[in-house]
Amino acid sequence: MPTRLRMTAGAALLALASTLSTQAAPLNVGDKAPDFTLPDQNGNKISLAQFEGKKNVVLAFYVLAFTGG
Repeated sequence: MPTRLRMTAGAALLALASTLSTQAAPLNVGDKAPDFTLPDQNGNKISLAQFEGKKNVVLAFYVLAFTGG
């Protein structure tokens, strides 16, 4: 995977983590996901709301991915 894509993916995960950590209450199964906006691999801003009612969205988190460790 190209370095720029790894850096963008890492930055996106950090941004998502900081956004989700400000939630007042944890989400439960079946809850609607909160909207968030993150940069894609080209630096364009993409938000979850852009896909609502159009496409399914799956977020996958890989522990220590792209860290070299």
